[in-house]
Amino acid sequence: MIWVPEGDTVYQTARRLDVLTGHELVSSDFRVPSLATTDLSRRRVLETVSRGKHLLTRVEGDLTVHTHLKMEGGWEVYDAGARWRKPEHEARVALTTATKQAVGFTLIVDLVATGDEDRLVGHLGPDLLGPDWDAEEAQRRLARQAHVPIGQALLDQRNLAGIGNVYRAELCFLSGVDPHTPVEAVPDLPRMVERAHQLLLAHRDRVSRITTGDRRPGRRLWVYRRRGPCLRCGTPIAYAELGPEGQERSVWWCPSCQPLLGGAGGQG
Repeated sequence: MIWVPEGDTVYQTARRLDVLTGHELVSSDFRVPSLATTDLSRRRVLETVSRGKHLLTRVEGDLTVHTHLKMEGGWEVYDAGARWRKPEHEARVALTTATKQAVGFTLIVDLVATGDEDRLVGHLGPDLLGPDWDAEEAQRRLARQAHVPIGQALLDQRNLAGIGNVYRAELCFLSGVDPHTPVEAVPDLPRMVERAHQLLLAHRDRVSRITTGDRRPGRRLWVYRRRGPCLRCGTPIAYAELGPEGQERSVWWCPSCQPLLGGAGGQG
């Protein structure tokens, strides 16, 4: 199964890039036209932080390497001089110290002044894995989209940052809410937001995502990409596309465990 990068994945990636922190770059290689001549060598890496699905690698001189993993991107860390495990043509940026090399593959990369980071991430809602997580602000932002399906509102990073398709599906199941339910009809929105925080916290240091408590293959998640009956009640899992036109994403739910409240459901 292919995991789409979500908040926990991005957090783990930031921790992987900690191998650069405190070290001087001996070279940088940006493989995007707009940054082809950029040279960050002799600058010390200060830190890498995650913000929702964004990564901010700050270096000396008030510069930040901003990357976004998109659907399939990622960073890999190697010993300096080691052979890459992925094709060279997929690399977009390589940052090298005396002993380590971090390579970003198939991702979005740009360079901004550290003081201008808000231009890239300032629109995001509270970060579920951030030090400044604010549950009340996340609830307030969600409540502003009263008539929007909760499954759509949860993916809107302007409301709260870090939820992707996996956690959207699992969170709605654990909350007993059909993803098509309007935000205003969700019975306990504060509890749902708290569950989201707990889910990502529980997985930020884990390799595998397990929401059922059952580690056996095919039983680790309640509904995401599940074919067949619900693990809890045996009802066939339903599937539909949900989201604004042109931005629809697949969603799965159990029609029995997740009753629709206050709106029209999707197609099973």
